[in-house]
Amino acid sequence: MTAIPTTAEHYTSHTEGARRAPAGEAVPLTDPATGRVWAHAHLDPDAVEDAVRGARAAFADASWAELPGHARADLLYRLGDVLVAHADELARLETLANGKPLSATRAEVRALARWYRYFAATAETLQSVSRPLSGTAQALITHEPLGVVAALTPFNGALSLGSWKLAPALAAGNTVILKPPPHAPASSVRLAELAREAGFPPGVVSVVIGGADEGRRLVEHPDVAMVTFTGSTEVARTLGALAGGRMKRYVCEAGGKSAHIVFADADLGAAVTAARQGAFSAAGQTCVAGSRILVQREVYEEFLTRYAEAVRRLRVGDPGDPATHVGPLASAAALARVESYVEDALRHGAEALTGGRRPAVDEGAVDGFWYEPTVLVNAGVDLAVCREEVFGPVVTVHPFDTEDEAVALANSTEFGLAAGFWTRDSARAHRLGRRLEAGVVWVNTYRLLHWSVPFGGYKQSGIGRENGVEAVAEFLRTKSVVTEHGAPADPFGH
Repeated sequence: MTAIPTTAEHYTSHTEGARRAPAGEAVPLTDPATGRVWAHAHLDPDAVEDAVRGARAAFADASWAELPGHARADLLYRLGDVLVAHADELARLETLANGKPLSATRAEVRALARWYRYFAATAETLQSVSRPLSGTAQALITHEPLGVVAALTPFNGALSLGSWKLAPALAAGNTVILKPPPHAPASSVRLAELAREAGFPPGVVSVVIGGADEGRRLVEHPDVAMVTFTGSTEVARTLGALAGGRMKRYVCEAGGKSAHIVFADADLGAAVTAARQGAFSAAGQTCVAGSRILVQREVYEEFLTRYAEAVRRLRVGDPGDPATHVGPLASAAALARVESYVEDALRHGAEALTGGRRPAVDEGAVDGFWYEPTVLVNAGVDLAVCREEVFGPVVTVHPFDTEDEAVALANSTEFGLAAGFWTRDSARAHRLGRRLEAGVVWVNTYRLLHWSVPFGGYKQSGIGRENGVEAVAEFLRTKSVVTEHGAPADPFGH
């Protein structure tokens, strides 16, 4: 199993450039692979106020406020390099938070350098635009940072998804308070420390360890100008109401129930591979998991046979083993949630082609949060497992006959985060990309995420966009400065 410390570590909020002394309630942090406590996080009741005060002061201080774009870019480049230098440490912390294989979390950390480098380049290219209004009047259109940004991050990617928020926010010139979940704070605390090591002034990057109360206090704080959130749709709605009621900028990426469509003319081998990866990466604990596979009836049986065989070949085991494909779920609560969805589906006539239970594990992992990759067929589309985000290694497979039926099934959900489909028909590829109600549509691939491509949802899956130059715009406000160089107009005459 993944090595855990013999002496429990303690993680505290990071405000005004340093970790705080342990104070407040201590929350045990549990290794998902073993069920053992490996550290504690402290819920400091004073951390929110101190973090906001420090972030506000840093935003106004010349050491940050007067930095030109190229100097902010230099810091972002440096932070990307520092993260790569600490990739093994940060990967271990993420694996202990969410159960992903170390090979996956290590790759995530190393890839993050590209996010920081990309947004460093945007910091260097932000510019004002001059527009002539008449022979003597002109307007200068400028873009300014908002101020203090509260970034609320999820357990399944506190470091990576936190960086999706942090990099563009810093590129735009804001200061940022990260609030990871109380049971997954370690990588965020280290990120704030590494930002100081990279040269960011104190208070520019802070971390508040807390739960729902601390999140609410950040959202409601009068000195927080913007809130960006990744997590469940239910929480996104609650935070959006709080932020909207205070006229704050709000961006959220919420739940998903993504359709992965396979047409009869698809390359079935490639589709099977992508559908397996799309559903079971991170044990299905991803918002874009392709958890509803729709297969055209002509190839339905062949696809099912090949897909079930491919899923059975997935190796469930120690996240520290390079041969492991699927690790444990992040918590006992997550395991119970997944079990309840599958049990409900089986009671209502669904059949598990593979999985549907806890696997046999090594003796050292008997108290871990393990569940087999599960493929369900004959599940009615009205069942909870087909409508709601399970957030675990569970996929349902459904047949369809026509393109219109596939589109109707794919769009028959309140979510609209992502979708994917497989076809060799170029006309269909063009047509279907527009018909699917999702913020990201993948054609003959799945889960291809890139720092330059906007990411976000339709419907109940979110507001606003992350990644790409579009993400930087979310963290800026536009100001128009209009100057008249001649005599002012007098509409009333003499």
